[in-house]
Amino acid sequence: MGGFDFDVIERSWVYLFREGMTFTLTLTFLAMVGGIFFGTLLAMARLSKFRVLAAAAGGYVNLMRSLPLVLVIFWFFFLVPYIYGGIMGAGKPIPIGAFYSALITFTMFEAAYYCEIMRAGIQSVARGQVWAGYALGLNYWMTMGKIVLPQAFRNMLPVLLTQTIILFQDTSLVYAIGAYDLLKGFEVAGKNFNRPVETYLIAAVLYFIICFSLSMLVRQLQKKIAIIR
Repeated sequence: MGGFDFDVIERSWVYLFREGMTFTLTLTFLAMVGGIFFGTLLAMARLSKFRVLAAAAGGYVNLMRSLPLVLVIFWFFFLVPYIYGGIMGAGKPIPIGAFYSALITFTMFEAAYYCEIMRAGIQSVARGQVWAGYALGLNYWMTMGKIVLPQAFRNMLPVLLTQTIILFQDTSLVYAIGAYDLLKGFEVAGKNFNRPVETYLIAAVLYFIICFSLSMLVRQLQKKIAIIR
């Protein structure tokens, strides 16, 4: 049948859409959730009246935002096994796998970017609403949870989603630690078919379609939020 090995073809498609796409989407979603959670905590710490806490949070954010992502990926990939081994009392590094290493890396790295987004969102809420919460007898945490943060999330949702699209693109860097992501799936397909140029071109087109489509959805969401406000 034209020299095609259909077993190879089947394996390539399975690797591409099941292994590669699942890895990329799972990593993106979990890193987004974790990044927004820790980013929100960092944002609140940066706005804290306690100077030491604010300085520590600011130092972490500035450090992460100043380092190349691929360097941070390598850093966590080699550092986390030592930390995990120490916690488990093994006295030696314990590998945790490429996925969990990448998840920790992207969660901690993206938290610095989500922090600045949420900080801007918190500051966009009128200060009078905070005083109104205090006047109703709410403490700081209740005011943040019931009044400030819901509005901050709504105001900054388009920016949060835009950063998540960037996160999706950045997950392709996990090839550096041997993880089997979407781009790696295209690489394997290219080697199996001996068509590396064509497969990388298809990969670029697919990334463009996904990211451009999501960007259009974010733009529509931004217009709706602007109307509501």
